[in-house]
Amino acid sequence: MNRRRIGLRGRITGALAIAGLLAAITLSVITVTITRQVLITDRSQVAEVLIFTNAQTVQRTLPGDLLPTSTQAVIDSLNTTEGSRPLISTDGGNSFSRDGSFTIEQVPVALRTATVDGMAGRMVAEIDDDPFIVYGIPLQGFDQVVYFEAIPLAGVEDTLETLQFVLLGGAAIVAGLAILTGRGVANSAVSPLTKVSRAAEAIAGGRLETRLDSEGDEDLERFAASFNEMAGALEERIQRDARFASEVSHELRSPLMTLTASAEVLENARAEMPERSQTALDLLVSDIARFRTLVEDLLEISRFDVGTASLQADPLLFPEFVRAAVSVTRHRNVEVRVEPAAENAIVVAEKRRLARVVANLLDNAEKYGGGATCIHVCATDASVMMAVEDGGPGVPKDERFIIFDRFSRGGAGGRRGYDTGVGLGLSLVAEHVNLHSGRVWVEDRPDGLPGARFVVELPLDDEEPGEFA
Repeated sequence: MNRRRIGLRGRITGALAIAGLLAAITLSVITVTITRQVLITDRSQVAEVLIFTNAQTVQRTLPGDLLPTSTQAVIDSLNTTEGSRPLISTDGGNSFSRDGSFTIEQVPVALRTATVDGMAGRMVAEIDDDPFIVYGIPLQGFDQVVYFEAIPLAGVEDTLETLQFVLLGGAAIVAGLAILTGRGVANSAVSPLTKVSRAAEAIAGGRLETRLDSEGDEDLERFAASFNEMAGALEERIQRDARFASEVSHELRSPLMTLTASAEVLENARAEMPERSQTALDLLVSDIARFRTLVEDLLEISRFDVGTASLQADPLLFPEFVRAAVSVTRHRNVEVRVEPAAENAIVVAEKRRLARVVANLLDNAEKYGGGATCIHVCATDASVMMAVEDGGPGVPKDERFIIFDRFSRGGAGGRRGYDTGVGLGLSLVAEHVNLHSGRVWVEDRPDGLPGARFVVELPLDDEEPGEFA
């Protein structure tokens, strides 16, 4: 299964967010580590003075016979900090502490070994699941007698936990700021691409004069210049081709008029011709009519291409106009169904162009769909729609976009008969509708029956309806 890749803006934002979060986490870990070391060191420095004083006191007051009663009395007489636990360990394996809260087994083995060898030391250890710094000081004048004292670190750990929560909240804030910053940076970085995309869409939509502005950005000047040069060359080429088509179409009108006049002369003498000559004359007249339609369509298309197509628009009561436009075509028997909400729909349009849209859609339905079954007119709050339905085979989904291209007849090209057009009818429909700021598309019939449904949507006039002739 294909997975859609994250866009450039999302990747930039995500990268900066991850970088900000990693930086915040790294800083938090370093801060907690350093703070822990500083707090433990500070705690140790304050406690060491009293611990060594207690060790000296034990060394002076401890009886030589190490009687349990005397030794316990020495322990009980010591001045210790809150929560600290003193312990005297003798060479006989005996140990003395206050209330039995600290035993020799709770002293780390490495510290016991070091003190037995005559070296003082300290280690961090857990006693009853709480952190302590355990000091061990061998007593001079006694054989393997060591004074131990455990200093609680619970206050330090509480401080560190509070600091961790604060840093975690700070990391979340930094990550949020990184996301916002990343979004801003991504928008700034992608902004030129967005402008290029919009410019390309505008050019593709027919606005060939569209150009990019580098806005004084040195990094974009060369890119904008190259894009504008390409757009200019494309505009010049399209205009040149359009002028060529227009000129060719104009040049074809003279021989077309001669052919039409000649065909009329032959038509007048039709009764004197043999049957084969009459058949040839029918074919000639038909092709001349098709040729005339082609030239007229090409001239109309060329006006759109060279930008000379203008809109002479007037307010029209749309349903009445559709009925009138249908009545002057050879498809005058096609039913026009108007929804009540669309009866007073008014559009600003040019009658000639809109009538050509109606006629072309009806001709298309006759050639490829067996004739239009009805024309349906409905309206929304902002637009009015005219749908021409037929009972033919319909239009495949993969042809519904290209069917409005010039000279495109899709799969129907293989079914066209003697009377078919040249593939410009629907293209002209799209051009006329676009000129009216509308849109046209083809879809399936909503009633589920076979056939195509060509829909034209035009914006409604915002002004109140007036008088119509």
